[in-house]
Amino acid sequence: MSFHVVPERDGVRLSPAANLTARCAVGLARVLSGGSPARIRSVLERLRRGAAPATYAQAKAARDAVLAVSLRCAGPEACLPRSLAVALVCRSRGVWATWCVGVPRRPPFGAHAWVEADGLPVEEGVGPDHYSRLFAVD
Repeated sequence: MSFHVVPERDGVRLSPAANLTARCAVGLARVLSGGSPARIRSVLERLRRGAAPATYAQAKAARDAVLAVSLRCAGPEACLPRSLAVALVCRSRGVWATWCVGVPRRPPFGAHAWVEADGLPVEEGVGPDHYSRLFAVD
């Protein structure tokens, strides 16, 4: 028997507009996550233009919205679509959370995608020096 750890979904209540925005972002993230890393980076670099940096609270609110509408994004292997959806929700609100791809600095090693705001990984449960960035869109 195996167990999957799912990030908590604190009973976030979204307005109908916020719910629709988060659902659209999750759908777009799923499509975008099927592309090559270069394509994903190119799309995100275009999208971030003109956006102010997101605060930690804004990025956390976007992450909470994504997790509220998508169990799939809450899964342990869903870091790529989850991080993309969070970045897209932030952008829909006029701000940009830094989208990052990297690896943990200590074993077990494996690729990971996350968003950062105010120099900190948003709700990753680790400190800012846990991951080594391979690249970021900020």
